[in-house]
Amino acid sequence: MFSRSPVLNLSGPTEFVFRVFTAVPEFQVLLFLLFLFLYLMILCGNTAIIWVVCAHSSLRTPMYFFLSNLSFLEICYTSVVVPLMLSNIFGAQKPIALAGCGTQMFFFVTLGSTDCFLLAVMAYDRYMAICHPLHYTLIMTQKLCIQMVASALGLAVFLSLQLTSLIFTLPFCGHYQEINHFLCDVPPVLRLACADIHVHQAVLYVVGILVLTVPFLLICVSYVFITCAILRIRSAEGRRRAFSTCSSHLTVVLLQYGCCSLVYLRPRSSTSEDEDRQIALVYTFVTPLLNPLIYTLRNKDVRGALRNVIIGKAASDTS
Repeated sequence: MFSRSPVLNLSGPTEFVFRVFTAVPEFQVLLFLLFLFLYLMILCGNTAIIWVVCAHSSLRTPMYFFLSNLSFLEICYTSVVVPLMLSNIFGAQKPIALAGCGTQMFFFVTLGSTDCFLLAVMAYDRYMAICHPLHYTLIMTQKLCIQMVASALGLAVFLSLQLTSLIFTLPFCGHYQEINHFLCDVPPVLRLACADIHVHQAVLYVVGILVLTVPFLLICVSYVFITCAILRIRSAEGRRRAFSTCSSHLTVVLLQYGCCSLVYLRPRSSTSEDEDRQIALVYTFVTPLLNPLIYTLRNKDVRGALRNVIIGKAASDTS
C-alpha cells in the first residue's frame, strides 16, 4: 500500500515519556493495585478459556477454536501495554526510546487489528453453522480455520507495519516529548510531530476503515442472514438456543468496535486527548476482561466443560 521504509527516523528525539495519571502517592497505590488486579484477572480468565478448550474434546470445534485464539490475542494485547503502564505509575516519568515506542505501537496495532478481523471470522462461522448446518462440517475444516486465523494475523501485520513505519518517518522536535497517554498509540504520537500530518491522518482513517468499518459491516451482513434463519426455526427452544450462541459474540463485537471507533474514526476536531485515554482504558482492560466472563457465563457448554476439567483435575490430584 505504501512505499515508505520501515526504518525509524532517529534524527528527532530519542525518548518519549508518558503523562502520569496522578501525582498523589495514595492514588498511585490504588491505581497500581486496581490495574494489577484487572491484568491478573484478564490473564487468568483468558488462560482458563484456552485451557478448557484444549482439555475438553467436546469443545474442539471451529467456534471454540476461534474463541481460544481470541483469548490468546487478549493476553498478548494487554501484555504489550500493561506491564510498562504499571512501571510508570510510581515515581518520576520513565522515558521510552523512539524505537521502543515504535515497537509497542506496532504490536498494539497488530494485535488489536487481528482481534477485529477475528471477530468477523467468528461471525462467518456462526453464519455457516446456523444458515448452512448440513454443510458446516464439510466447509469449516480445521485447515480452513487455521488459514482464516493466519490470514487475519497476516493482514494485521501488513497494515500495522505500513502505518507504524509511516508515522515514525515524521520529525519530532525536542529531546523529550510527553505523550498524553499510557501507551504509544497512533493519535497521541501523531499530535507530537512537528510537521504536516494531514497525509498521516488520512492514512490512519483508511487503516481504521479497513480494520473497523469493513469487518463490522461484514458482521452486520452475517447477522442479517443469521436472524432471518433463526426466525424460520419453528420451535421456541431452537430459536432460543440459536440466539444464545450468537448473543455472546454480539456483545463482544459492540464493546470492541464501539470503543475503537470512538478513538480512531472520530474527526480530530471533535476529540480530546483525555477522552481518548479514558476510552483506551476500556478496550485495554474492560473488553479483554469481559470476553471470558461473557463467553463462560452465557455459554453452558463452556461452563460445563470448565467444571468437568476442574473436578477431574482435583480428583487426579487427590488420588
